[in-house]
Amino acid sequence: MATIINDRIDVRISKEQKELIKYASELSGFKSLSEFVVFHIQAQANKIIKDSSTVLNTIEDKKIFLEAILNPAEPNDALKKARLNYLKFKKANDPEDRIVTKITRQDKF
Repeated sequence: MATIINDRIDVRISKEQKELIKYASELSGFKSLSEFVVFHIQAQANKIIKDSSTVLNTIEDKKIFLEAILNPAEPNDALKKARLNYLKFKKANDPEDRIVTKITRQDKF
């Protein structure tokens, strides 16, 4: 199945870099320098995306996460204050609460 080519990337590199990449391409058996470059850029892009989407990369990361889940720390004052602010914000932006408030205000007049 042929690949449809519909976009282009222009890259400027030194003559030495091009020769090095071309030589590696030939050693790897690619038909063209472009094929070599696209293959390796795509492979590296996939690796970067996979690595960045993995939250718990190491065994140590997993141990720390599990410890935090099994033995959570007590909330400090800043977290308690943030929770209260969140609840106030949530109440102020609740669509049901707005309707009741609007009706109540109209009833007062």
